[in-house]
Amino acid sequence: MEQWLTVISDVGFPIIVTLYLLNRIESKLDTLNHSIQMLPTQLQKG
Repeated sequence: MEQWLTVISDVGFPIIVTLYLLNRIESKLDTLNHSIQMLPTQLQKG
Protein backbone atom coordinates (compact mmCIF):
# COMPACT_ATOMS: atom_id res chain seq x y z
CA MET A 1 0.00 0.00 0.00
CA GLU A 2 2.84 2.39 0.78
CA GLN A 3 4.31 1.84 -2.69
CA TRP A 4 1.00 2.83 -4.29
CA LEU A 5 0.87 6.06 -2.29
CA THR A 6 4.40 6.90 -3.42
CA VAL A 7 3.53 6.24 -7.07
CA ILE A 8 0.33 8.29 -6.85
CA SER A 9 2.10 11.21 -5.20
CA ASP A 10 4.96 11.10 -7.72
CA VAL A 11 2.72 10.87 -10.78
CA GLY A 12 -0.44 12.63 -9.58
CA PHE A 13 1.11 16.04 -8.92
CA PRO A 14 2.57 16.49 -12.44
CA ILE A 15 -0.74 15.35 -13.94
CA ILE A 16 -2.70 17.91 -11.92
CA VAL A 17 -0.27 20.70 -12.81
CA THR A 18 -0.45 19.74 -16.49
CA LEU A 19 -4.26 19.73 -16.51
CA TYR A 20 -4.33 23.11 -14.76
CA LEU A 21 -1.94 24.66 -17.27
CA LEU A 22 -3.79 23.17 -20.24
CA ASN A 23 -7.03 24.63 -18.92
CA ARG A 24 -5.48 28.10 -18.64
CA ILE A 25 -3.90 27.89 -22.09
CA GLU A 26 -7.18 26.73 -23.65
CA SER A 27 -8.97 29.98 -22.80
CA LYS A 28 -6.11 32.03 -24.21
CA LEU A 29 -6.10 29.96 -27.40
CA ASP A 30 -9.84 30.53 -27.78
CA THR A 31 -9.29 34.27 -27.53
CA LEU A 32 -6.44 34.13 -30.03
CA ASN A 33 -8.54 32.05 -32.44
CA HIS A 34 -11.40 34.56 -32.25
CA SER A 35 -9.01 37.46 -32.89
CA ILE A 36 -7.53 35.75 -35.93
CA GLN A 37 -11.00 35.01 -37.32
CA MET A 38 -12.00 38.67 -36.93
CA LEU A 39 -8.81 39.97 -38.57
CA PRO A 40 -10.12 40.02 -42.19
CA THR A 41 -13.18 41.99 -41.08
CA GLN A 42 -11.05 44.51 -39.24
CA LEU A 43 -8.69 44.87 -42.23
CA GLN A 44 -11.60 45.56 -44.60
CA LYS A 45 -12.92 48.33 -42.34
CA GLY A 46 -9.66 50.13 -42.78
